[in-house]
Amino acid sequence: MPQPPRDRDRSSRDRDPRDRAPRPSRDARPVRPARPSRPDQARRPAAGSGGVPKARAAGAGSRGNSANGSRNGSGGGHPRPPVPRAGARGPAGAATLQLGEPRKRLRFLLIALGTVFALFLGRLVQLQFLDSTALAAEASANRYVTVPLTAQRGAITDGNGNVLATTVTAYDITADPTMLTPQQLHTTDGSRAAAALLAPILGMDQTTLTTLLTAKNPTTDMYRLIAKQQSPQVWTQISNLSNQLANSASSGHCLTENLLAQKAGDSGRVDDACANPLASIFRARDDKRVYPEGDLAANVIGFVNAAGVGSGGLEEQFQSQLRGTDGNEVYAQANGREVPTAEGQHETAAIPGSNIKLTLNSDIQWEAQQQLSAQVAASHALGGYVIVQDVTNGRILAMATAPTFNPNDLAHADPNAIGNTALSDAYEPGSVSKLMTMSAVIQQNVATPQTHVTVPGALPRDGTVFHDDVAHGTEQLTLNGVLAQSSNIGTILAAEHLGSTQAQANQVLYDYLTKFGIGQPSGLNFPGESPGILPPPGQWNASQQYTIPFGQGLSVNALQTTSVYSTIANGGVRVAPTLVEGITGPDGVYTPAPAPATTRVVSTQTARTVAQMLQSVVGSEEGTGTMAQIPGYLVAGKTGTANRATAHGYSGYTASFIGFAPADKPRITVSCVIQGPVGAHYGGELCGPVFKQVMEFSLKTLDVPPTGGAPADLPVNW
Repeated sequence: MPQPPRDRDRSSRDRDPRDRAPRPSRDARPVRPARPSRPDQARRPAAGSGGVPKARAAGAGSRGNSANGSRNGSGGGHPRPPVPRAGARGPAGAATLQLGEPRKRLRFLLIALGTVFALFLGRLVQLQFLDSTALAAEASANRYVTVPLTAQRGAITDGNGNVLATTVTAYDITADPTMLTPQQLHTTDGSRAAAALLAPILGMDQTTLTTLLTAKNPTTDMYRLIAKQQSPQVWTQISNLSNQLANSASSGHCLTENLLAQKAGDSGRVDDACANPLASIFRARDDKRVYPEGDLAANVIGFVNAAGVGSGGLEEQFQSQLRGTDGNEVYAQANGREVPTAEGQHETAAIPGSNIKLTLNSDIQWEAQQQLSAQVAASHALGGYVIVQDVTNGRILAMATAPTFNPNDLAHADPNAIGNTALSDAYEPGSVSKLMTMSAVIQQNVATPQTHVTVPGALPRDGTVFHDDVAHGTEQLTLNGVLAQSSNIGTILAAEHLGSTQAQANQVLYDYLTKFGIGQPSGLNFPGESPGILPPPGQWNASQQYTIPFGQGLSVNALQTTSVYSTIANGGVRVAPTLVEGITGPDGVYTPAPAPATTRVVSTQTARTVAQMLQSVVGSEEGTGTMAQIPGYLVAGKTGTANRATAHGYSGYTASFIGFAPADKPRITVSCVIQGPVGAHYGGELCGPVFKQVMEFSLKTLDVPPTGGAPADLPVNW
């Protein structure tokens, strides 16, 4: 039988794996690797194979013809070996390794890096362009702050070192409302929460505080003054509460909401219970001026205004010495907290003000104020002044006015009581001015205390008729009696002999008045001081040339007339009054005040003679000042009762008494003036008792012993 032809078209899948694979043709397509199958699962049967797996058919079938011929249709050549499939086992039973592709890995890495860089670039664009305004506003919370360091104002003390005015530490409570905005505090209730916490501490209305703490411009409204000159205790309460909130937030136990309910009585809520609204509250050093003795010498010391500037009295006069030199501190802060490690921080220390030591004696000042205030109240007067002066050196030991005020409580002070009326009021002195006329008469050798003067009940001069305060018939008085009984007519008659003509007499009297300090500043340079009014003699009218000798037609302040009596007590030498004993600078060096100017007004003998005449006013039963007598001491003084000049003419009276003691060895001068009393208006009656109490207290305070001298026995009548 003929042999069947060899099947040359046998599929490569039917070949034995050991057969050598034929070289593939150039135009043959590459064979795609078979999809790997799970090793433990049989291959899915090919279509039309009757469910027999191809791998098994290839390995177990006969070498006969295959249902499908070879791919190239050629019966010759070697069949192509089967392409190994992933997971298929080779002849030896080993698994075939599938290698990764490097290009895919590189592509994935480039995509990942590109994504990261794109994120960074997008964030950079957002920060630099899209959110730059908001970020700049937020960064403004971290900035350098310049805080002024207010110089401590110098103290004012009396002559014994007792503090009359000093400065204590105080703080202005301020806020940065921009830190309470929702963008900064992350709550919409920041202003209300801060106000609720602060209101009980500051004693302020919560609604008012809420308004103050609300920013009108969220980016620029960074400063708001909440409360001025609060005590350190108040700031400590605010600081402790703020720290409590901050510490509780850092520990995870937020207390803001609870504290709003407990401390502020606020039942509301905040969006963020961990928010610390008090982080927006700051302090600024603003020391407070205080006056430990209240109204003691308040009209002399003065006061400072809300800006810390002296606005009255010595506070104003010595503002440049008292205020010192302010400094400043520059520091970095972030959200209300100082950054201690930041660069560029520095401090310029403030230089404190100088301390001023006055000549006042607090004890004598207190007694003068008490006695004066009581008499002003008892007589329903408009006011008054008492001045105590050391005759040997011109130092003012007390200068009291009534009414007065408390500089610690300016809000409730009477504006009319704030000034120092003892220096600012210009009034007609009345009979106390007769001392200067008598001194001129005696110094000019016109008369002596024993000179006889016939005093009529009325004196006509240039169309005006002059009278004494008490009507009387013709009296036979000595010159000493004219002064003792305070006769206006007798004084006119004596003054007419100062010159050969009335014009010459006027000029001589004017010269003595000016040497006594009338019509010119006292030398204190005190704010608001009046120099008084003394026109030159050429301007004296027909009435003034006769009224000025007995104290009408000219005006003075209380210190000027006090200085007149101190001049006689000091042997005829006027010592310019002084209020300041010395100044201690910020370096601690004490500088005494310059020695006061002195002026010889009358001779020592004239001063002694006039002093003896003044003893008759107080010591003689016929004198007008008997209520000023002090047991054990010789007192020299003079009463005054003058018509009170106003803007609309004369209305009411000015009552006064001025004197010194001991009369034979003078040490202290005391003057008392009461303006506009109701009812009794005589100087001896109203001011005599005040003089006595103040003088007696002053002599004992200064340990001035009685001299034991006998009173001058000068005749009053002839």
